[in-house]
Amino acid sequence: FSENDSFGQYTVVSDLVQCECTILCLSVCLSFCSAWASYMTNSPTVIVMIGLPARGKTYMSKKLTRYLNWIGVPTKVFNLGVYRREAVKAYKSYDFFRHDNKEAMEIRKRCALVALEDVKGYLTEEGGQIAVFDATNTTRERRDLILGFGKENAFKVFFVESVCDDPEVIAANILEVKVSSPDYPERHRERVMDDFLKRIECYKVTYQPLDPDDYDKDLSFIKVENVGRRFLVNRVQDYIQSKIVYYLMNIQVHSHSLYLCRHGESNHNMEGRIGGDSELSPGGKQFAHALHRFIEEHKLSDLKVWTSQLRRTIQTAEELIVPYEQWKILNEIDAGVCEEMTYDMIQKSFPEEFVLRDQDKYHYRYPGGESYQDLVQRLEPVIMELERQGNVLVICHQAVMRCLLAYFLDKSAGCKVEMFYLNVKAVNTHRDRPLDNVPRDAAPMLLRRNSYTPLSSHDQFKRPRLYSAGNRPWLPEMPEGMLQQSQVSVKNWRPLNESLLIQLGHLPLPTCHPKPIPLYP
Repeated sequence: FSENDSFGQYTVVSDLVQCECTILCLSVCLSFCSAWASYMTNSPTVIVMIGLPARGKTYMSKKLTRYLNWIGVPTKVFNLGVYRREAVKAYKSYDFFRHDNKEAMEIRKRCALVALEDVKGYLTEEGGQIAVFDATNTTRERRDLILGFGKENAFKVFFVESVCDDPEVIAANILEVKVSSPDYPERHRERVMDDFLKRIECYKVTYQPLDPDDYDKDLSFIKVENVGRRFLVNRVQDYIQSKIVYYLMNIQVHSHSLYLCRHGESNHNMEGRIGGDSELSPGGKQFAHALHRFIEEHKLSDLKVWTSQLRRTIQTAEELIVPYEQWKILNEIDAGVCEEMTYDMIQKSFPEEFVLRDQDKYHYRYPGGESYQDLVQRLEPVIMELERQGNVLVICHQAVMRCLLAYFLDKSAGCKVEMFYLNVKAVNTHRDRPLDNVPRDAAPMLLRRNSYTPLSSHDQFKRPRLYSAGNRPWLPEMPEGMLQQSQVSVKNWRPLNESLLIQLGHLPLPTCHPKPIPLYP
């Protein structure tokens, strides 16, 4: 370097030095990016599955993905087996998974790199928040590769290791899942069992479990032993990872039956009113008797019965002559000021609310009440208990059942849905979305759409709403001659930060004041 004494500046005099400076700058940038994931609360997360084959990794991946999407966290599974089958069209035998098969090892590594590139695209360009990398990842070399990928792209990495040494569980998993795998189109049980057990032995040769005491002590992970009999949790970093741990500690792999039943027809249903706490109509009592016959015919003796704390579900359960539990969180969605009103009454009394609900039914919140999004968060403990329990009959309400079905209807995750009709006539309370109400314009694409949590809305352009349509805030009376002048004076004005303002007619007003500030002296 040569120093300029007049200005105190340095000038690069060598191309070699300039190159070294460039490398130094790049290394500083990469170091900054690697620390960014741990600094940012809402950084995207890569969930990395670990474990030998037939340990339930794919089952947990699909269940976890379904749960996270249900609570509002965009999540997607990237199964490495799918990439491997695309690269190798025909699976021959377990020899492909031998650690000394160099050609196969190279193919598997390339598949992993392609899958990780898709993970990157999903988390950075498609609005994803969590990607589940479903593979064995049994070696430290592979896991270090993934950790480097996470640091390079400022992603948090959370490992989920499934360990199982129960031969009965492993054999049952192979017969229930692997026999129908695309790797075995012939579906020959004995051949599948023999080949898959040999495949497991190939992985055991190089398997390096997570070491919480030394090598992996600084990683964030949960180790699930013998399908949930014991757990080891290490260095949970944030809210999302705590939710992942919470869910994985509640799911069970045993099969059980879940019956979702709406209460019998109520008097409010007959009158077309929503909400309230009315009793069963004569038709509703007839339905309760039919439900009792259904349980007796199917001999559901070990069935647990859950209801809400509203009379129409309790009266439906009373006819069953079995013990039942009341859950307040199973109550119907709270319609706020619209409780016990008909849709015609709502349209006349609150026309703006009526239109807003038609445009966005899931996120719309009744004034003083709830939205479907609120209801999903309220029902989360019920989902956890339903995952842990045996056979359960849930007698609930229309909106509650919709939210529960939205969670369980993912058939690919191992949930079979059957509907039973008891041939009892009742009114139809379903209301189709009107076709003449145009939805709100979609928000423009953001560079990163993952800067939100399940407790906040993904709609970055939604204005805070401090009032309902039926309860407008106080406005000062304006002299008649000043009205048009004031409207014109603010017509073309745009605030610097519109998120701090609400729109009242033509007047943008700061929300920080208890009452609007008059625009005239």
